[in-house]
Amino acid sequence: MMPSTSVQRFVSRFAFVGVLGASLTSAIMWMRAGVDPPLALVISQVPAFLTLMLLERWVPYHQPWNQSNGDLSVDIRHGLTITITAGLADPLFRAIGLAVAFGLLGGHSLSLWPSEWPVLGQLALALVLGELGQYWVHRMQHEVDFMWRFHALHHSAPRLYWLNAARFHPVDIFLNNLVAIVPLALLGAGEEVLVLWTLFSAVHGIFQHSNIPMRIGPLNWIFSMAELHRWHHSRLVDESNRNYGQNLIVWDIVFGTRFLPAHREPPRDIGLHGLSAYPMSWWAQQMAPFHWRRICAASAHPEAPPEGHNSPLK
Repeated sequence: MMPSTSVQRFVSRFAFVGVLGASLTSAIMWMRAGVDPPLALVISQVPAFLTLMLLERWVPYHQPWNQSNGDLSVDIRHGLTITITAGLADPLFRAIGLAVAFGLLGGHSLSLWPSEWPVLGQLALALVLGELGQYWVHRMQHEVDFMWRFHALHHSAPRLYWLNAARFHPVDIFLNNLVAIVPLALLGAGEEVLVLWTLFSAVHGIFQHSNIPMRIGPLNWIFSMAELHRWHHSRLVDESNRNYGQNLIVWDIVFGTRFLPAHREPPRDIGLHGLSAYPMSWWAQQMAPFHWRRICAASAHPEAPPEGHNSPLK
């Protein structure tokens, strides 16, 4: 049974803020109760993921996007891949940031971080600062051919739903986390702040790609949420080369790449433009950057759909 219009409206306006707020509150409470921060992260993140999965089934934005087009198993594998990548990389990046700080000051920490601020204020600062490097990496992934070879995987998705937040090449995750975590650790951000930053990014990411109606109004000037991000997945380059923000839209505003047309809905036929031969199996996508010329040549002279090719969902 479809929910009433009032329920759909409530979900579209408050689900993101409510779930994100509950997740952050949960993590702070667990950590203040003495729970190890990484464990607090997990037990606060899982309920958010489960909630969004249920909302997509109950209040879908675009019903066909709830149907697997052969991509579910692939996205699950991508999810496992990036979880392992981030799990290995993040402690390394924190160590690099601390090592750089110690090296600059001859064995002393670079204590520039306002640790006396309320934790949510520190999180806000971490989001703004971490986003700057991520904005430029993401923009370069669209504008620099070599970097696009890795990032194209994310745009190969034939539909948007929560698990698309995991459809990334490990090189993508490595670069994005590198330019955010190292500067934050260098400035002296504590583990609690970095855990909250990670939790925020995870919950925001699944909502950013979610298949639920989103109407968050003025908050679209703060968060890089689904209403903006769906344009980023357009097949039209002039539309997809916009809205680069991972969590916040602030740097898109500063550098003039924010895009949210007032009188048009974002496209539902999404995917890669001009790359019809891009592979759709997990391993082939991992190897795609290293076979780029062959993929481009096959796309320029298509003879038959590539193995595992997903047609767009309309």
